[in-house]
Amino acid sequence: MAITLYGIPNCDTVKKARSWLDARAAAYTFHDYKKQGVPQHDLQRWMAELGWEALVNRKGTTWRQLDEATRAKVVDAVSAHALLCVQPSAIKRPVVRWSDGRVTVGFEADEFDRALGA
Repeated sequence: MAITLYGIPNCDTVKKARSWLDARAAAYTFHDYKKQGVPQHDLQRWMAELGWEALVNRKGTTWRQLDEATRAKVVDAVSAHALLCVQPSAIKRPVVRWSDGRVTVGFEADEFDRALGA
Protein backbone atom coordinates (compact mmCIF):
# COMPACT_ATOMS: atom_id res chain seq x y z
CA MET A 1 0.00 0.00 0.00
CA ALA A 2 1.39 3.39 -0.99
CA ILE A 3 1.18 6.68 0.89
CA THR A 4 -1.89 8.79 0.13
CA LEU A 5 -2.10 12.39 1.29
CA TYR A 6 -5.63 13.82 1.36
CA GLY A 7 -6.38 17.53 1.43
CA ILE A 8 -6.77 20.67 -0.63
CA PRO A 9 -3.84 22.10 -2.58
CA ASN A 10 -4.06 25.68 -1.29
CA CYS A 11 -3.94 24.70 2.41
CA ASP A 12 -0.67 25.85 4.02
CA THR A 13 -0.42 22.72 6.18
CA VAL A 14 -0.94 20.47 3.15
CA LYS A 15 1.74 22.44 1.30
CA LYS A 16 4.16 21.88 4.21
CA ALA A 17 3.40 18.15 4.29
CA ARG A 18 3.83 17.80 0.52
CA SER A 19 7.11 19.74 0.61
CA TRP A 20 8.34 17.55 3.46
CA LEU A 21 7.52 14.37 1.53
CA ASP A 22 9.01 15.76 -1.70
CA ALA A 23 12.25 16.72 0.09
CA ARG A 24 12.64 13.10 1.17
CA ALA A 25 11.72 11.72 -2.26
CA ALA A 26 8.84 9.82 -0.65
CA ALA A 27 6.45 8.44 -3.23
CA TYR A 28 2.86 9.43 -2.50
CA THR A 29 -0.45 10.12 -4.17
CA PHE A 30 -2.22 13.41 -3.53
CA HIS A 31 -6.02 13.18 -3.26
CA ASP A 32 -7.60 16.61 -3.80
CA TYR A 33 -10.94 16.93 -1.94
CA LYS A 34 -11.96 19.83 -4.17
CA LYS A 35 -11.62 17.85 -7.40
CA GLN A 36 -12.09 14.25 -6.27
CA GLY A 37 -14.38 14.55 -3.26
CA VAL A 38 -13.98 12.50 -0.12
CA PRO A 39 -14.48 8.73 -0.47
CA GLN A 40 -17.17 7.73 2.03
CA HIS A 41 -15.44 4.50 3.00
CA ASP A 42 -12.24 6.44 3.75
CA LEU A 43 -14.08 9.02 5.86
CA GLN A 44 -15.77 6.25 7.85
CA ARG A 45 -12.45 4.48 8.38
CA TRP A 46 -10.74 7.69 9.52
CA MET A 47 -13.53 8.34 12.00
CA ALA A 48 -13.27 4.79 13.34
CA GLU A 49 -9.48 5.04 13.73
CA LEU A 50 -9.04 8.64 14.84
CA GLY A 51 -12.41 9.66 16.25
CA TRP A 52 -14.65 12.27 14.68
CA GLU A 53 -13.30 15.04 16.93
CA ALA A 54 -9.82 14.73 15.42
CA LEU A 55 -11.18 15.21 11.91
CA VAL A 56 -13.36 18.29 12.38
CA ASN A 57 -11.23 21.37 11.82
CA ARG A 58 -12.85 23.84 14.22
CA LYS A 59 -10.08 26.39 13.63
CA GLY A 60 -10.45 26.59 9.86
CA THR A 61 -12.20 29.16 7.71
CA THR A 62 -14.87 26.71 6.56
CA TRP A 63 -15.92 25.95 10.14
CA ARG A 64 -15.93 29.60 11.14
CA GLN A 65 -18.10 30.48 8.14
CA LEU A 66 -20.78 27.95 9.10
CA ASP A 67 -23.76 29.43 10.88
CA GLU A 68 -24.05 28.86 14.62
CA ALA A 69 -26.95 26.41 14.24
CA THR A 70 -24.97 24.19 11.84
CA ARG A 71 -21.92 24.16 14.12
CA ALA A 72 -24.10 23.36 17.14
CA LYS A 73 -25.47 20.26 15.40
CA VAL A 74 -22.03 18.62 15.17
CA VAL A 75 -22.13 16.63 18.39
CA ASP A 76 -21.25 13.05 17.43
CA ALA A 77 -19.84 10.84 14.68
CA VAL A 78 -23.10 10.76 12.72
CA SER A 79 -23.54 14.54 12.64
CA ALA A 80 -19.83 15.10 11.94
CA HIS A 81 -19.94 12.60 9.06
CA ALA A 82 -22.97 14.38 7.58
CA LEU A 83 -21.19 17.75 7.72
CA LEU A 84 -17.85 16.50 6.38
CA CYS A 85 -19.55 14.83 3.42
CA VAL A 86 -20.96 18.15 2.22
CA GLN A 87 -18.16 20.38 3.55
CA PRO A 88 -14.92 18.43 2.97
CA SER A 89 -12.90 21.60 3.58
CA ALA A 90 -13.96 21.26 7.24
CA ILE A 91 -11.79 18.13 7.54
CA LYS A 92 -8.54 18.81 9.39
CA ARG A 93 -5.66 18.52 6.98
CA PRO A 94 -3.79 16.69 5.81
CA VAL A 95 -5.09 13.21 6.38
CA VAL A 96 -2.38 10.70 5.48
CA ARG A 97 -2.78 6.98 4.92
CA TRP A 98 0.73 5.59 5.34
CA SER A 99 2.09 2.57 3.51
CA ASP A 100 1.57 0.40 6.62
CA GLY A 101 -2.14 1.30 6.65
CA ARG A 102 -2.01 3.71 9.59
CA VAL A 103 -3.85 7.01 9.30
CA THR A 104 -2.72 10.34 10.76
CA VAL A 105 -4.18 13.82 10.63
CA GLY A 106 -2.26 17.10 10.60
CA PHE A 107 1.41 17.71 9.92
CA GLU A 108 4.16 17.27 12.48
CA ALA A 109 7.63 16.60 11.08
CA ASP A 110 8.54 14.24 13.94
CA GLU A 111 5.41 12.17 13.36
CA PHE A 112 6.12 12.02 9.63
CA ASP A 113 9.72 10.93 10.39
CA ARG A 114 8.41 8.06 12.53
CA ALA A 115 5.84 7.07 9.92
CA LEU A 116 8.49 6.86 7.21
CA GLY A 117 10.86 5.05 9.54
CA ALA A 118 13.46 7.80 9.20
